[in-house]
Order: sequence, then C-alpha cells, then structure tokens
Amino acid sequence: MARLLSIFFLSFVLTLKTFHGIQAVEYIVTNRAPTTPGGIKFNNELGVEYTKQTMALASDFIWSLFQQNTEADRKNVPRVSLFLDDLGNDEIAKTGNNEISVGDNFVEKIQGDIKPDFNGVVYHEMTHGWAQPGDGKNWNDSYSYTARFLDYCNDLRNGFVAELNKKMRDTYSDEFFVELLGKPVDQLWNEYKARYGKN
Repeated sequence: MARLLSIFFLSFVLTLKTFHGIQAVEYIVTNRAPTTPGGIKFNNELGVEYTKQTMALASDFIWSLFQQNTEADRKNVPRVSLFLDDLGNDEIAKTGNNEISVGDNFVEKIQGDIKPDFNGVVYHEMTHGWAQPGDGKNWNDSYSYTARFLDYCNDLRNGFVAELNKKMRDTYSDEFFVELLGKPVDQLWNEYKARYGKN
C-alpha cells in the first residue's frame, strides 16, 4: 500500500494544476495528541494552517480530476475535519462521516521531510470523501474508483488488499482476483456497480 501511495503522490506532483473554483468547504484541523512524540512533530513540522492548505489543495485536485467544476457537480460537504489521533501502532489513517483521523504514531515514524508522506495520506483520505461508491466506468480508471473498488473486494475477503499487494511485488495479473476471490475482476466490478445501483 505504501508503494501505491508513493506512486499516487508522485503522479500528483507531476500532474497537479492548481484549480481555484468556488469553495464552500470549511476545513478544520485538531491535534488531539499534542503531547505525544507524533503530536509534537505534527505541531513543529506541519501545523494546523499547513494541513488546512493541504486539504484544500487535495479537494481542488480531486474536483479537477473528476471534472467537478461547479458546486452542483460535487458531493455536498460543508465541512471536513482532520484529527491527529492516537490510533494505535499500526493504523495510519481512517475516514468516515467527513472526518479524517491520522495516527500520531504514523507521523512520529516518518523519516526525513514528513510533508510528502503526510500529504500522500491526506490526499488518499480526502479522495474517500469526494468519490462515491459505485462511481466510475472501470475499476482501474482512477485512483479514487480503484480505492473504492478495492475496499469492496476487501469486504468480500478480509485481508484481500494486503494479499493482492504481496502478489504484486514482482508483477501484476488480473488472475490475482480469481485466485483470491474466485471471480474475474470484470465480474467483481459488475457486481460492485450493481450493489450501488450504478450499472
């Protein structure tokens, strides 16, 4: 997953065009672990204002990518909150109900310049907020559609994403879906679309 995140962030850096549309979203950032090593590092090397700017840039990028150029094209989300939290040792981040929680342990463990890794996580989690389940024409059309589809596959078999990632270390094949889930990827995609009434 870290490899996919790195690839996504690199592609973002290469393709980002600043898109300043009408923006009625309020971004709120709260450090709920200010005395932990990760919380201190967050305050010293990132901070609230930098994180809000990153969230706004992520939204602009996502809207531009999905050609959501007007308020009518976008999911109506008046507020997105990001919390630096104690999520435990292994969890990097999670998203739900327009709230993102980033683990203080994740921030603490980042080596060197923490902005690229942190920004990659913020972009990943912000994508979950703007893309709707079942959207897209193909499972590999874009990062957001793929992420939603892989979440669906992981619901079918807990640990699917981790197992797929292990299989992809040297090569990739659509057959991995058959091996892990017993169905071709196109069939899984059609079932996923049908689940959300988007066929």
